Amino acid sequence: MAGAWDGIDEFVAVAEAGSFTRGAEFFGASVTHMSRSIVRLETRIQAQLFHRTTRSVRLTDTGRMFLDQCRRIILDRDEAIGLVSNMAEPQGELRCTSPTTLGERFFMPILLRYCALYPNVQVHIELTNRVIDLVAEGYDLGLRTGEFTDGRVRSVKVGDRSARTCAAPDYLRAAGRPTSIADLERHRCLLGSAPTWHFKVEGQDKILRPRPGWRCNSGASVVAAALAGRGICHLPEFYVAEHLSSGSLEAVLEDYCPDPEPIWAVHPHRRHLPPKISRLITMLEEELPSAIR
Repeated sequence: MAGAWDGIDEFVAVAEAGSFTRGAEFFGASVTHMSRSIVRLETRIQAQLFHRTTRSVRLTDTGRMFLDQCRRIILDRDEAIGLVSNMAEPQGELRCTSPTTLGERFFMPILLRYCALYPNVQVHIELTNRVIDLVAEGYDLGLRTGEFTDGRVRSVKVGDRSARTCAAPDYLRAAGRPTSIADLERHRCLLGSAPTWHFKVEGQDKILRPRPGWRCNSGASVVAAALAGRGICHLPEFYVAEHLSSGSLEAVLEDYCPDPEPIWAVHPHRRHLPPKISRLITMLEEELPSAIR
């Protein structure tokens, strides 16, 4: 006999994904399973949860109200299990996401050590500069930079990254060295994915939206353009540290360096984290700050 709450996980997955296909993918089941589970749930509660058409799936008014209740039921259930198993060995699937370069350089090595310590965890990692909705897309943990507000998630600071403004010596000899933020208006600025550059002027944050002389969504490509003498770049220090040390790039506007930008480990809101998440956050807190320097 089906349990009273069989199907609520499938219902929440489809509701948050906005389709049966994406909900099935996140849940790790077939579309047929998702559909049948939700139909059985609707039969038990004697209410329709979705308006279904060939092109869309929308919650009914009852479905929207029921979704909030089901989220709480799932959260309470997971927290109860977490309380019992908090000292247990991490296990199960762990879905993570990170900005691409931050993930490749710093998150991946930590994840590989994590996997060696906890072989019963199956890790799925998505490296992308797209800001993934952790809750809607079913992720357990993501790395984020800067400031953000999302009441559905909690964040733990696991490090900082500093930005440096720099250019090739040949470029600076030809174009002159900027001595103020305003001087950047007459320089060729090399932009990455961020449209703004951040500085600190007399203790106040200063945001500049430079006119791009060149733009690419790859930080490594921005560095390559700077090394080729194409202009001035403003990037996290880990992109340019070795080039500053070798002299192939020179720092400018050092008196206006912004405050370090925080790096957060972000996870859907829970009072008690399962071990697979809490142990990874601990490793990030312990290892990321020294790795990213």
